[in-house]
Amino acid sequence: MRYVALATDYDGTLALHGRVGEAALATLERLRASGRRLVLVTGRELGDLMRAFPQVELFDRVVAENGALVYTPSLRHERCLAEPAPDALIEDLRRRGVEPLSVGRVIVATWEPNETTVLEAIRDLGLEHQVIFNKGAVMVLPPGVNKASGLTAALDDLGLSRHNVVGVGDAENDHAFVALCEASVAVANALPLLQQRADLVTEASDGEGVAELADALLADDLARLAPALSRHHVLLGAGQDDAEVAVPPYGTNVLVAGPSSSGKSTLVRGLLERLSDAAYQFCLIDPEGDYEGFEIGASLGDSQRAPTVDEVVNLLSEPAASVVVNLLGMALEERPPFFEVLLARLAELRSRTARPHWIVIDEAHHLLPQGRDPAGLGIRGEAGGLLFVTVHPGSMARTALSCAETAIAVGSSPGGTLKELADALGRPVPETLPGELAAGEAVVWRNGERPFRFAIAPTRGEGRRHRRKYAEGNLGPDRTFVFRGPQQKLNLRARNLVQFVDLADGVDDHTWLHHLRRRDYSRWFADCVKDKALADEAASVEERDGITANESRTLIRQAIEDRYTGAA
Repeated sequence: MRYVALATDYDGTLALHGRVGEAALATLERLRASGRRLVLVTGRELGDLMRAFPQVELFDRVVAENGALVYTPSLRHERCLAEPAPDALIEDLRRRGVEPLSVGRVIVATWEPNETTVLEAIRDLGLEHQVIFNKGAVMVLPPGVNKASGLTAALDDLGLSRHNVVGVGDAENDHAFVALCEASVAVANALPLLQQRADLVTEASDGEGVAELADALLADDLARLAPALSRHHVLLGAGQDDAEVAVPPYGTNVLVAGPSSSGKSTLVRGLLERLSDAAYQFCLIDPEGDYEGFEIGASLGDSQRAPTVDEVVNLLSEPAASVVVNLLGMALEERPPFFEVLLARLAELRSRTARPHWIVIDEAHHLLPQGRDPAGLGIRGEAGGLLFVTVHPGSMARTALSCAETAIAVGSSPGGTLKELADALGRPVPETLPGELAAGEAVVWRNGERPFRFAIAPTRGEGRRHRRKYAEGNLGPDRTFVFRGPQQKLNLRARNLVQFVDLADGVDDHTWLHHLRRRDYSRWFADCVKDKALADEAASVEERDGITANESRTLIRQAIEDRYTGAA
């Protein structure tokens, strides 16, 4: 199950004219009975909402006052997420004759056309408060408070990730919280811009639209919506014509295979970095300590101490926490039983929260050897989010191999690796096997497709090394910048950016301005240094009329030092 929670706006979405229909209530009850959680996200004050909607206890959490307050119906507990509005603001609005004026725990609200007066009061008092609109309503809130911030707090309470939530709304103030969710939905009566930005627009309006959405969740967990969510795909690298090669963050399993020191760890580390950057949670099981010192995720265990299953699961109970489970301190014979217990607990956690989003099994030929039944260990291939890393795919359990829809081969002989995989699965060997790969390349083979090669996207560590190369390394003779001057009398070569800055300070003004006017600097930064942002900065300097040699030198030098030489 990908979506374990539904977050819905109230007025104009779940409710029509302030009331929720019986059919919508019945569908929400079925949705909750399926194990999913419900969150109501509204601009209303809590008391007003409870008078209009006595069935509020159907929801696990209520985000009220447009994100300023979280209420737990089962405990009848409310929690403010921001400070109340200053008394001076309320008094000033009353003095200015703003009516109606409603004051909640945090929110201050009125209606159009009072927005101009409200903005003047905020300005004259020197406040940072913001004004949010909602189909004629004018809401005043502290900076940073909106439905998205409130939903984030509610999900933290419930131990859920935004990536496992569907959000549905209808109005201006719903943009933030709907966009926060993995899948965004607008009811048919929603404002046009919200419909344009949504992943799905229901056929029905208001509560009937929410019921339609709930029925779709119950039917197939919104599987039909998956093709519309490509924005969530996670980058692997660049293929032909620099086309992105990526994997969906849900519902797919990946095998990375190749000999030792062939680039498997580089590919996996980069993928995990990008998953973490997008707030997807992973659990990496590392039998041999290959990921010791990995900067992403909490590390449990080392060569001196074995982790415990409870430690791992407790950490993963926090949606933002990813974990590297280092088994190096565990005796070889203890690793398989530990692995089995851990996978069973991860499967149970996934059944409740759909997390961790990815389970990564390094040295998978040791932990999932031939003859083992991974389904019995809690690995269900159809759930996706499994990443197997191995030297020998032919030594892995066939049921584990067969659930990997995407195979990635690294190393100098990827064809041999893919042939070993095909033989282990009893499948035909691909008709066209790739030849020898260059450093930093890999081959991907997906079900029903021909294998193709791609350039692996660098990890952040590699990115730092590449930046250092451009700053201090040798770019080679064909990528060297040459100061020649207007008469072509010079031959001063800069093989990196540090040399470029040194030479730029030493050449005469005529030579410097000659290359500046020809736009040679921005061209070199773009074509040889491969830094479009630096090239754009240089181009903006080159385009300035009347700029002097000293001024332009200073600006271009500063742009380089900000991006490269300071770090180097």
